[in-house]
Amino acid sequence: MQSDPGTAGPRNWLAKFGSERERAGKERKGWSVTVHDLSGSPVALASMVTPFVASRGTDRVSRSNPGGWLILRPVDGTWTPWGRLECWRERGGSSGDTLGYRFELVPDHTANTGASGAGGAGVCVVESGVPASRGGRFAIDLTAAQPFGRSGTPGCSPRVSGDFGHHGGLWPFGSFRGFVMSVAVQGEGRCSRPTVEVGVAHVACAEDAAAFVALAAAVDLSMDACRLFSCKLRRELSASRAELLR
Repeated sequence: MQSDPGTAGPRNWLAKFGSERERAGKERKGWSVTVHDLSGSPVALASMVTPFVASRGTDRVSRSNPGGWLILRPVDGTWTPWGRLECWRERGGSSGDTLGYRFELVPDHTANTGASGAGGAGVCVVESGVPASRGGRFAIDLTAAQPFGRSGTPGCSPRVSGDFGHHGGLWPFGSFRGFVMSVAVQGEGRCSRPTVEVGVAHVACAEDAAAFVALAAAVDLSMDACRLFSCKLRRELSASRAELLR
């Protein structure tokens, strides 16, 4: 995938950030990631639609009020929701804090996403966590049905046997079987150089691959978005785009 020559950043994602600095009110918002194909055409987009906000009286993004991204694909010339990602910071014990996440596919591509990015009810395909300090692996693997979990391995399974492909032919739900994708996510303050692995059964065109790359980018950037508000973000994440281009 081509990256935007006008964008720089150690996490190596094609990223565009809002023109405003991070607000003193403990809010991170307006981040977006666009993936282009080799011809330069945009083929996937990850947009932060729900700000990452510190819970009252704390300096952390809580599970009860997670930040959210929409992963979008171009359909007939229009950016259309494909998936929704929510991330937060779990308080840890001796092992340290965890980046919690939940990803669901959006069945109703025509749903009005609204200001919060909430469209039709989605189907959750993974809910787990990655250690914030040392990082870990974000993966979607539906090889075996297992209950939802919050351990280091994804708890991935349809909620009921008919969730995938049997409720009105919800494309692309029916194709999500076996290994879907995997990407390594570095811990806080580390430079990510991720490689996104996608099961061949789930890639038929550049847009398919790009959607997973955009999802991986959103997970990776959420490690920064969920960083404690008492910690300063890297300059390229908190500065204005004009400053980045100086």
